[in-house]
Amino acid sequence: MRIGIVVDSTCDLPASFYSEHDIRIMPISIRLGDELLVDERDEKATQHFYASQLDAKGIDSESIPYDSKEIQAVFLERLVIDFDLMFCITVSSKRSLIFDNATSASFGILKQYREARAAADVSGPFSMRVIDSKTIFAGTAVLVAEAAAMIKSGIHPNEIRLKIDQMIPDICGFMVPADLAYVRNRGFKKGTRKSLSDTMRGVALTVGSALSLHPIIKVYRGQEDPATVNRSYAKSVRKMLEHVAERITAGDVRSGSICLSYAGDISAVPDMEGFQTLDAAARKAGLTLHLATMSATGAVNVGGGCLFVAYAGEPGEL
Repeated sequence: MRIGIVVDSTCDLPASFYSEHDIRIMPISIRLGDELLVDERDEKATQHFYASQLDAKGIDSESIPYDSKEIQAVFLERLVIDFDLMFCITVSSKRSLIFDNATSASFGILKQYREARAAADVSGPFSMRVIDSKTIFAGTAVLVAEAAAMIKSGIHPNEIRLKIDQMIPDICGFMVPADLAYVRNRGFKKGTRKSLSDTMRGVALTVGSALSLHPIIKVYRGQEDPATVNRSYAKSVRKMLEHVAERITAGDVRSGSICLSYAGDISAVPDMEGFQTLDAAARKAGLTLHLATMSATGAVNVGGGCLFVAYAGEPGEL
């Protein structure tokens, strides 16, 4: 059985990982003023976004997830031919309509796939599972990395689904925004879901008007809340990364991967205080550290320079 994974573009994993595991992407459109950026994790487009578009237009941007018809088209044009079973893992349904749209699309896909497979001379049935990660960004990446490892190991699909479901409540993330003013000024966006922008702005207002403060925000079980606050970005980053290293050493991490994403040039991350401590702890424990550029969709919500780290396990106390 050919088992595959498809994710939306907010899943922050390195391009090499996507290629190695043949993970497919459902793009998200971002309206930047009079421009429309299709976020499909293209490296050149993402670099251009960070260099030329985020600072100038990110505050007033609007993300537009694929609707159910567009998701159907993605599957019927290629995925139902290339795979026999797809795990579709999405960003939290509390933050986006992608899960709902993919679930709605799945009914049409399962009714229509036979014609597409027959035309491509592919026999046998096709099935799919739509999974709400109930987390965001690097958090979703942890689930996807675990699923990809299980597929590679030849684990039965039912066991893969069971283990993913068991891991979802354990996904813990921490992030440090670099520019709290950006977060506060983005404003509340109208829509059928409370967007991450809304939540992040609420966090900024909770922290207060002293925008020199840099909170560490815990992302856990569907909530984003300030875990602690420091006077400098560098101190918050160091404390966050060292905290995760401590969780590894304490045996509180239950995933095989630690995922990090950065809203900017990732070559800067290894030089940040605390990174080498985290890297050493991960190596000693035999865990894989994945460092990726944060998606454009993620960055318009949290601003440039935001660092996010996630794993499955106990969050601990900061």
